[in-house]
Amino acid sequence: MMAARASRRLLRDFLYKKGTVSGYVVGGRCFSSVPERLPKIPHFSRKGRLLSGATIGLIIAGGAYVSTMDEASFCGWLFNATKLVNPFFALLDAEDAHKLAVSAAARGWVPREKRPDPSILELEVWGRKFSNPLGLAAGFDKNAEAVEGLLGMGFGFVEVGSVTPVPQEGNPKPRIFRLREQSAIINRCGFNSEGIVAVAKRLGTQHGKRKLAETSSTSTSPSEDIKHGGKAGPGILGVNLGKNKTSEDAAADYVQGVHTLSQYADYLVINVSSPNTPGLRMLQGRKQLKDLVKKVQAARDEMQWGEEGPPPMLVKIAPDLSKEDLEDIAAVALALRLDGLIISNTTISRPDSVSKCPAAKETGGLSGKPLFNLSTDILKEMYILTRGKIPLIACGGVSSGADAYTKIRAGATLVQIYTAFAYGGPALIPQIKADLAECLERDGFKSVKEAVGADYR
Repeated sequence: MMAARASRRLLRDFLYKKGTVSGYVVGGRCFSSVPERLPKIPHFSRKGRLLSGATIGLIIAGGAYVSTMDEASFCGWLFNATKLVNPFFALLDAEDAHKLAVSAAARGWVPREKRPDPSILELEVWGRKFSNPLGLAAGFDKNAEAVEGLLGMGFGFVEVGSVTPVPQEGNPKPRIFRLREQSAIINRCGFNSEGIVAVAKRLGTQHGKRKLAETSSTSTSPSEDIKHGGKAGPGILGVNLGKNKTSEDAAADYVQGVHTLSQYADYLVINVSSPNTPGLRMLQGRKQLKDLVKKVQAARDEMQWGEEGPPPMLVKIAPDLSKEDLEDIAAVALALRLDGLIISNTTISRPDSVSKCPAAKETGGLSGKPLFNLSTDILKEMYILTRGKIPLIACGGVSSGADAYTKIRAGATLVQIYTAFAYGGPALIPQIKADLAECLERDGFKSVKEAVGADYR
């Protein structure tokens, strides 16, 4: 306890004397002066305290370089420095490491991207301007605790959830298993969620801060047709909706999520593809999906909306689908004018590359590199079936700029990562963006939009 207090005093005194490049940041809030008390360091095991100490050490070491580096150089150094922390996370239990990572992002103990994205990465989707097409998939920030910190790291968009109407613990632990050599993870969390009320409170606070900032800003032109950023800040916020495990009326659960959370979302996702909630994937059938989407769309459209209209609605599908299943989903998406599809969730299959791993015997969804080919094949098929008329978000096995580029050429407008971020940390974000920009320029594309579906032209 005394060591923790001393660390906080040392960090506070250092920041007071030296300052930082962008001011003092805690939980996404900027202060012109250092507060009297820093947030309490969360209680973790000895390994967790060691990791917290290492993080504080990095912050202090970084501050020492501020006076000798320009802002862009220091920002790049800080992102690269986070690689030093990755081995400490690897020492922790997978779920404890996850909680600590979310806690760090929520408290602003993560690097903040100050460098502008390459202009070639900018694109407009659903009338909103994305600074880049790289997003963080649902499942990392399940309860919207760290939206500002995550967007601040340079993601073009962040998707929170899945959020269930009523709080639920999810499946028994352990429920997350690392397959390090394969850069993969198996999880059977089962929609562990604090519920829509807790998430609505957090998103409401963030939304209010955003509105206040817009009102006080004199640099934003009210005549802009394209919305720069979203309801949570400079990036776009998606809200992924799930159903409770014991619920007998799935549609009612999703409708409740829409009524409570849609006002804070730049887009909504109906998650019918998690393999860890019994019966959920049955909702991907043609009739079941059509009935569900109609009810959820009606719930959204009956609400009062301003000039920007209601948030776009997407459906997240599984990679373990037959050709007939994909045809049915594509038909429903086109007939009901869905705003997009996310392809894909985790897989219950075990590719040859992981089949011999001891952890492969665990039940649950597999994510990471072994999912890349399967999810990309589903992406290609869906792009053809929807004739490129619906924006597709690719998710599954992306760990590099080249992977993101492959997904875009296969038909994706936007790309999400998760498992690679869990292993690689914040340093992976600018690396993927830079490599993606290089791929686009190498092949003569002037924008992301030009490259979408390029494999079919």
